[in-house]
Amino acid sequence: MALFETHQGTSPVILAFPHTGTEVPADIWERLNDNGRTLADTDWHIERLYDGLLPDATTVRATFHRYVIDANRDPAGVSLYPGQNTTGLVPETDFDGKPIWKEGEAPTEADIADRLAHFHAPYHATLAAEIERVKAIHGVAILYDCHSIRSLIPFLFEGRLPDFNVGTDMGRTCAKEIETATFEVCAKAEGYRSILNGRFKGGWTTRHYGRPETGVHAIQMELAQSSHLSTEAPPFALDAEKAARLRVHLKDILHRIEALASTLTR
Repeated sequence: MALFETHQGTSPVILAFPHTGTEVPADIWERLNDNGRTLADTDWHIERLYDGLLPDATTVRATFHRYVIDANRDPAGVSLYPGQNTTGLVPETDFDGKPIWKEGEAPTEADIADRLAHFHAPYHATLAAEIERVKAIHGVAILYDCHSIRSLIPFLFEGRLPDFNVGTDMGRTCAKEIETATFEVCAKAEGYRSILNGRFKGGWTTRHYGRPETGVHAIQMELAQSSHLSTEAPPFALDAEKAARLRVHLKDILHRIEALASTLTR
């Protein structure tokens, strides 16, 4: 299987998709239980939501599922949210806290090391290379990390998640102008709720690459799946009407942050 799909663009913006993949190697699939095989924690259809919104953007999309290994987790296994429920580098449970592996088939330390080498590291080597390529062209690179999640998951957070969840690790991972432009679109989007650095402050990708002082800016967008799916349960179908409305705002965000790139190199 191809581990990732890459499109090299000429824009200063890079779109990353670490959680849209649904490929699971046969030997790993055999170890998943029936619950795990639903692949419920996929970022369903996110690549379709962003398709064509910024045609010249570079894209890097993992094709492997997060149950194989989570490409948005610290390779050292350090928690992104200490003291809060979350899933790990290779999850043992789904987002509801329910086991995803057959009895006695949970990944071992050797399994995790193997998957780090063969999945996680190649994905990030490619993403890092694209960031450097784009930065060499423009003097700056803006990484926009694309995500989605169910709007109601009591195991992970209380209440209903806002539609737009913007994460910049409390402003550390990008210039203030990028954060402001992104959140301004979200806050003004009629019929949607939004929050900045709420439950989701940016995953490992955003925090690892976002170094504004070096010309690399990173921001994470976590969309509540109620904003674009017909139902947040199998078959997790995309709602075309919802998606069309949402794409208007996502396109606005991407074009605004692209326009800011030239101002960040002065």
